[in-house]
Amino acid sequence: MKNTVEDCNVMDIPKIADSRGNLAVIEGKTLPFEFKRVYYLFDVPSDAHRGGHAHKEQQEFLIAVSGSFEVTLDDGNNKKRVTLNKPNKGLLIPTGIWRELENFSSGAICLVFSSGAFLEEDYIREYNVFEKSYR
Repeated sequence: MKNTVEDCNVMDIPKIADSRGNLAVIEGKTLPFEFKRVYYLFDVPSDAHRGGHAHKEQQEFLIAVSGSFEVTLDDGNNKKRVTLNKPNKGLLIPTGIWRELENFSSGAICLVFSSGAFLEEDYIREYNVFEKSYR
């Protein structure tokens, strides 16, 4: 079954709060997939665009650990825009969803948990190929 933008959800990240500050935890069953790779984007110019692809097999979970940015999600039929700006909330992006990241605030950091190691063959980098594959 094909995923849609409605399958892309903002999820709470468990946090422990006390007078010394908050601690957010991602482990075990926090994410609906086992992650194999963690990476982050930083020093992204405010007028730059990141993403611009979909994954055939990998799922991802994006967190704005600092600052904010916007994610446009596209399933080939519908689009949805999500603003990430809280370090205890993350966006789940299942397979087959095109994503564009933009409008990064100064100092924004996007942390990404991925269900797979980097594999170029898993990427769909041309929108017209994505449209033909996922419509």
